[in-house]
Amino acid sequence: MFTGIINDLGEAIEVHEKDEVLRRLTIGCGYDPDSIDIGASIACSGICLTVVERGRVGNRTSFAVDAAAETLRMTTARNWRRGTRLNLERSLRLGDELGGHMVSGHVDGIAEVVARDDFLDSAGFSFRAPAALARFIAPKGSVALDGVSLTVNKVEGDTFAVLIIPHTLKVTTLGALRVGAHVNLEVDQMARYAARLLEAGQR
Repeated sequence: MFTGIINDLGEAIEVHEKDEVLRRLTIGCGYDPDSIDIGASIACSGICLTVVERGRVGNRTSFAVDAAAETLRMTTARNWRRGTRLNLERSLRLGDELGGHMVSGHVDGIAEVVARDDFLDSAGFSFRAPAALARFIAPKGSVALDGVSLTVNKVEGDTFAVLIIPHTLKVTTLGALRVGAHVNLEVDQMARYAARLLEAGQR
């Protein structure tokens, strides 16, 4: 589990096709290598991935993860190339502060930036969600976009709006988003469960 509070910015430094269904990604980060266990989960731009190697590339800590066919199909990982910047979050530990909301790292789909409005220090974004996911997004509800926990301000059909504060623009990849960009979307788990219960009650 994760909280959607990003604690490092990583960078894809190697992308290797292991076979037709598996891609190995080596990611540079600022973590202490001794603190990364093989088998640990790290959310990479919202995708929960398992560490299979760790080490150093130059003077930078690195860890490797494998992205399988379903991950590549469902997420933006299929477009990651050398130099792609990634939001990183270590998995939640018992007793850690829950600063965002409960995020599983299981991406539901991909949302597209359809509008951006820049203000003095902040920015407002509108995203288009896949039609099948739009019903899980509500005003004042939570979403995770590229792993960042955000509050929904407005919903109209399959589009929704969020406001990104200055701190988040600086410490995540969201500040670089432009119209037409794609992000990993995870809807609020509570919304998904509530919808499922309603469906069950109507049978």
